[in-house]
Amino acid sequence: MSAAMYELKASYAFIERNINIVKRYWAWEVVWLVYSIVNSLSVSYIGVGMEKLGGQGVDSHFLVLYLAIGTIVWRYLTVIFYWVTDVIGIERWEGTIEYTLMAPIQRITHMLGQTSFAVVYSLVHTAVILGATALFFDLNLADANLVGATVMLIAGSFSFIGISVVGAVLPLLFPERGSQMTHVIIALLLLVSGVYYPVEVLPGWLQVASRLSPATYVLYGVRDALVKGAPTLTLWPYVWPLLVIGALTIPVGMRIFYWAEQYAKRTGKLHRNG
Repeated sequence: MSAAMYELKASYAFIERNINIVKRYWAWEVVWLVYSIVNSLSVSYIGVGMEKLGGQGVDSHFLVLYLAIGTIVWRYLTVIFYWVTDVIGIERWEGTIEYTLMAPIQRITHMLGQTSFAVVYSLVHTAVILGATALFFDLNLADANLVGATVMLIAGSFSFIGISVVGAVLPLLFPERGSQMTHVIIALLLLVSGVYYPVEVLPGWLQVASRLSPATYVLYGVRDALVKGAPTLTLWPYVWPLLVIGALTIPVGMRIFYWAEQYAKRTGKLHRNG
């Protein structure tokens, strides 16, 4: 067997392992999916409520679509983030961290399996949530560019994976509180990315920070594609920053993870429960 085929099979093994985890805890999967659907509906109903509170001058259909897209896109990105940043947490939970990190495979192989599963898993969840939201609201997507929106999500996945790999270092170095620290990263991204409001309403210094968040570009691109029906090629100004962020953060994240892994092995942090 060639070395490339060996690594590819090893990568698929992590995908299969995650599938089995989802099957084992299917009841929790249902709970979180229902929670995500209800959360999307609750936020979207704010658009309808604003018409009641603000009078007839408020375009409730636009607000509902704006908020629904923000909620669904954010859910998609955060699912990827948590699956990747929890790569160590899963191993500790399963009691396989020593075996996995000492296995004769490349760490990129491990991460490839984890991130591939995260993207597919997140796409499936997003489709279900979007379908459920469409049942409750009259979402007119007749002129929407679904291909362009999908391109934006895939490009956003690439950039978010890079940030998530960097975040995955925290649970490795800090077994007791590393997972909690990753929540701070995602909370800061939520604040500056314009999920529920335009970034223009933020203070100037936070608007500068929003340009560093890949979620900002994903949300702008998806909203242009779905609300305005923008052609796919016109979304390039949003796509290229995502590709640049991913191209920078993925190799940097992998290098930082490698250093952290070597440190954890030397200091005996692998066996500890977080």
